[in-house]
Amino acid sequence: MDSGGRDVTDMTLRSTSVTAAEAASRSAVLKRLRLTDVVFHGLTRAAAMAVLVLLSGVIVALVIGAAPALGTFGFSFLFDESWNPVTERFGALAPIYGTLITSAIAMLIAVPVGLMIAFFLTELCPMVLRRPIGIAIELLAGIPSIIYGIWGLFIFAPFVQKYIQPPLIDTFANVPVLNSLFAGPPYGIGMATAGMILAIMVLPFVTSISRDVFDAVPPVLKEAAYGVGCTTWEVFRNVVLPFTRVGVIGGFMLGLGRALGETMAVTFVIGNAHHVSASLFAPGTTISASIANEFTEAVGDLYTSSLVALGLILFFITFIVLAIARYMLLRLQQRAG
Repeated sequence: MDSGGRDVTDMTLRSTSVTAAEAASRSAVLKRLRLTDVVFHGLTRAAAMAVLVLLSGVIVALVIGAAPALGTFGFSFLFDESWNPVTERFGALAPIYGTLITSAIAMLIAVPVGLMIAFFLTELCPMVLRRPIGIAIELLAGIPSIIYGIWGLFIFAPFVQKYIQPPLIDTFANVPVLNSLFAGPPYGIGMATAGMILAIMVLPFVTSISRDVFDAVPPVLKEAAYGVGCTTWEVFRNVVLPFTRVGVIGGFMLGLGRALGETMAVTFVIGNAHHVSASLFAPGTTISASIANEFTEAVGDLYTSSLVALGLILFFITFIVLAIARYMLLRLQQRAG
């Protein structure tokens, strides 16, 4: 009996020691996981704060760099067309005008075409062609902008000069308003050509995002629409677009941001002329093209400051565009409940 009691006691002690060891091991694991979670939380917070610090640093640097030009010219800098480094008279009207016009042309072309391509790929395209066409569109996004610029200058601009601009000039010669938009000699280069090049560059972004959100539409909604006799166009207009409007607007804004800030491709084909013209065929300039062309040649503090001021203006234009996009998305979400 004494031997049996000792055995039971030994087993109890061993069980207690094993339980204590397991508890200590679990406590160590929990402490390690808790430490890892704290470190990860700190890293994510630091990454988020780093973004704010970098953004604040960019804004401060632009404001400081642009201060001499803005202090010299004031608000007239925004509305003055002149750009003369010799007399140190600078104005941002022509670059702002060119940036807005070329971006508007690009989006007017890219958005409808991108939406139609996306709908074709998701609903109408044969399966054997869906993947090759999708890959081809994605490859367009990977082409460097300098390649677009070279192609635009040596291939696309001569084509536009010979086959697109003359018919448009002749067709709208006697039409009010349009005769001003499509007027002048067919240079080939100009704001219209730059806008079309930008449309090709932003098309992959609009198409890819639209295709992804179109794929997310529940098939039952489209099947129900077809079941009650809707045509393909009616399904696209009344079912697919309303269901994916938030994603479509996001793709539009992403493409617009790319168009506003594009530099090299636009520099090759826009003509780089600091003047405002009603004709879309006239040479012009954009903010990014002006900075790229003249920053290395800027002599004097006022000249350099004027270019930095252009960068500050482009920053605020982009900020306003993104703010409008967020407001539109918020209104759509509120309307959808």
